[in-house]
Amino acid sequence: MDATLRRVVRRLIPILSLACASLVTALPAGAQSLEEVPACESLPAELKKQAQSILASLHPYDGCDETFASCLARKPPHPIVLRLAADVCRQVKAGKTKANVERALARRAQSALPMGRPASFALDEATRAGEASAPVTLVIYACSRCPFCKELIPVLHREVVEGRLRGKVKLYLRPFPLKSHEHSTEADLALLGSARLGRFWPYLLLQYARFDRFDPKSAGAWAAEVGLEREPFERLVADPALRDALAESKKEGIRNKVQATPALFVNGRPYLYELQIEPLVDLLLEEHERASAAGR
Repeated sequence: MDATLRRVVRRLIPILSLACASLVTALPAGAQSLEEVPACESLPAELKKQAQSILASLHPYDGCDETFASCLARKPPHPIVLRLAADVCRQVKAGKTKANVERALARRAQSALPMGRPASFALDEATRAGEASAPVTLVIYACSRCPFCKELIPVLHREVVEGRLRGKVKLYLRPFPLKSHEHSTEADLALLGSARLGRFWPYLLLQYARFDRFDPKSAGAWAAEVGLEREPFERLVADPALRDALAESKKEGIRNKVQATPALFVNGRPYLYELQIEPLVDLLLEEHERASAAGR
């Protein structure tokens, strides 16, 4: 390299450095941080721009006190901030506006953060799914004849027993029969009977799998299919004491302001967010992260 060329290169270096610095500064706030959030990074260009704008103005409710963009720029970002940012981008992908996203985050915060006295429950270990040592407790009031319950609960049970929530969440179910659902009392009595005899989840999952074929007369045969003796089961279901226990479960739900099913409580807090499996699992994982951090 001759002397003239070396002088030109020396003069260009600071100019190019300044130009690069200006380009980085001109990028939207948080743009360089979205690569840590696959749900945001994979958005089409126009939606990514919308997500960046929202993340530059909204604040996460936990993990960091600044805007999402500023929080994501920290190294490393807080795990809950990453989780919430991914949820923002999921909503943007679904066509939600900034106002929609802001309201959704507020509902999620109510489900995730302590806000008042937690609900209390008379939990029955016979209805538990998941490991007893799991730090997050999820309680569901459900009706055996609830069409949405039969879609959500089997999937959630699988996540707790063998999926993403294994060892992190324990799930309890409290029967809550609804008059609007035909045969709800009979179906929930059968459910309690299966719990008393130690086959609660196998019976409930069979009942949901055959949701459209339920008849009170079929309960005994179904109980036998999951390994219960039919005659003791049918005697138990006919026992007035079991009906009293079902009434107490319903009264408990009413005290906890349950009006419809499924009604979920996360560590005693009402779950007010989306009743879809992915947002629910995501919030439960967030709760586990918070519980794990508190236990350190």
